Amino acid sequence: MAEVSFDKILRRPEVSSITGLGRSSLYDYIRKGNFPPPVKLGPRNVGWRSSDVTNWLATRQPVAG
Repeated sequence: MAEVSFDKILRRPEVSSITGLGRSSLYDYIRKGNFPPPVKLGPRNVGWRSSDVTNWLATRQPVAG
């Protein structure tokens, strides 16, 4: 039997804390296709798969400063 793995679902405040993106920036990135879209959890609730957020972070390029 195949092993089933479940992602933790992260709510927006936790995603913002992990990524450093505020609410407006987060939804702007989603609209532009630069961030994974949320998963609908209910009529007014969304969340993000932790693996999607982790993969997005791993693909980010460091900013030269």
